[in-house]
Amino acid sequence: MIAISDGEITFTQFLGAGGYTITLSFDNYKITYCHCSPNYIVKVGDIVKQGQVIGHVGPKYVYGVKGNQYFDSTGKPTNGATTGTHLHFGVRIDNNYQNPLNFF
Repeated sequence: MIAISDGEITFTQFLGAGGYTITLSFDNYKITYCHCSPNYIVKVGDIVKQGQVIGHVGPKYVYGVKGNQYFDSTGKPTNGATTGTHLHFGVRIDNNYQNPLNFF
């Protein structure tokens, strides 16, 4: 995962349906990268530059996550509400979700 802008890492935790999540904040924007690897390479408070690698797509299955309510059809715990590995990319302006295609 690549930082789309200069900014500050403001969140790195498991976030329910989003699974392991990284949030990059700048100005009035919050960019979320969901279903990440739990082996974070950034931490809250890090200042990052546009184009910097800030994380990796995570595994489908995660074990030992307290409060994880997401499981696949075989009963294995998943990295949020997901059926496989992928990146969920979210854009918020003033905390309101936007369509990322409007910006890229």
